[in-house]
Amino acid sequence: MIALGSGGHTFEMFRLIQKLSEKFRPRIYVIADTDSLSEQKAKSFEESSTKSDSESYLIEKIPRSREVGQSWVSTVFTTLRACFTALFLVLKHKPDLIVCNGPGTCVPLCGSAFLLHVLGWKQIRIVYVESICRVKTMSLSGKILYHFADRFLVQWPQLKEKYPRAKYIGKLI
Repeated sequence: MIALGSGGHTFEMFRLIQKLSEKFRPRIYVIADTDSLSEQKAKSFEESSTKSDSESYLIEKIPRSREVGQSWVSTVFTTLRACFTALFLVLKHKPDLIVCNGPGTCVPLCGSAFLLHVLGWKQIRIVYVESICRVKTMSLSGKILYHFADRFLVQWPQLKEKYPRAKYIGKLI
């Protein structure tokens, strides 16, 4: 399961997963329900793959936890809605792995995966790669998922110094 976010997150994610083994199929892309650009990019990425067919990937949508400019008070309700949808998707697909790099859509997905682990239903590995643009501080998603991810990867040594559980992997892009 791959969480896509709008803009740079999607670009970075496709750079990260382009070398993934074919054993990681079918790929399930999860995007925000208002993010049509990431949907187009996922389709284009998969269609350009030599071993891809219509059954080797799936695109699922969840509501955004917070829209740009949305009041913080109202985000409680939209985040709950996103969490319920994410839990449904994780239960439906029961992925072995979730790969994410910081879009807001990844937090409800990873929270759902962690819940299934705590309940003893399924061990879903979470690999979080902090965005290349995060040099000195982590994103909000990174700060939340730092405690839950099985692998937490950073691309700058400054972040490794601040967050000892992270693994410095250098620039991937």
